[in-house]
Amino acid sequence: MKLGLIGIGITQSRSPDLHHRLGQLTDIDTRYDLFDVSGVSDFSLPDHLERLQREGYRGVNITYPFKEQALTLARHAGESARRVGSTNTLLFEADGIRAENTDFTGFQSAWRFNFGEVAPGGVVQLGAGGVGRAVAHALAGLQAPWMAIFDTDTERAERLAAELRHLGTEATAIDRDGLADRLMSAEGVLNCSPIGHLDHPGCPLDTTLLRSEQWIFDAVYVPAETELLMAARQRGMTVLSGVDLFVFQGVDAFRWFAASSEAEARIVQQTPTLRAHYHRELIGTTP
Repeated sequence: MKLGLIGIGITQSRSPDLHHRLGQLTDIDTRYDLFDVSGVSDFSLPDHLERLQREGYRGVNITYPFKEQALTLARHAGESARRVGSTNTLLFEADGIRAENTDFTGFQSAWRFNFGEVAPGGVVQLGAGGVGRAVAHALAGLQAPWMAIFDTDTERAERLAAELRHLGTEATAIDRDGLADRLMSAEGVLNCSPIGHLDHPGCPLDTTLLRSEQWIFDAVYVPAETELLMAARQRGMTVLSGVDLFVFQGVDAFRWFAASSEAEARIVQQTPTLRAHYHRELIGTTP
């Protein structure tokens, strides 16, 4: 089964390793290629997808900056992709391309694995881009009572907040000056911005505003222990690592790619072991 990932700045992605491991678990010979198009000025996503289909690929994952464009190229879109308005997983089917969004389903799976049916409470989220959109919609599905969304692109934050309000969730876009006030009453804090990644080092907010009774999530997993999460652990906060989103979104994508009930049963059975492996490898702890 030939798979891949298309995006910019993905040379350090752990997705090939994850999908190879899933292939071994399911006895499916799996190849997973990285298509990093950084600096390719004439890159055409439609042409590239057409070539991969001709070469017998089963499907691809999609990341920055192609998630929204990729959805427009799909003939069929699953509920997750339609709701979020972008896709991170394309399947090449006989009757056309199918789009799914496993960042959406993966965050919900990661939440339930860690916290069961506990509701997330009101949250402040930094970042309204591709993964931010998926996580925000996932939180709405988990019954977060309110969301305050900050993004350096104010219009992007306002669009996402309006979408969530249309779906019945109390959501507002806030500026940096409003962060402190909303953090005072938030039960959860999420970083879905790139700040903290190896390519974008730093911390996205003033960590003195964090409280021990809050939970925190950082979508960044390279490195897995960002400045934000290290500060959160020092304050005794409950941490949901980006490693969990990486694992669960990948598991969901592979389930779509394999499209086999036998493979799905093996994956479900082995997911806790797989998660523990990446926690040891990327964080250095056993969950």
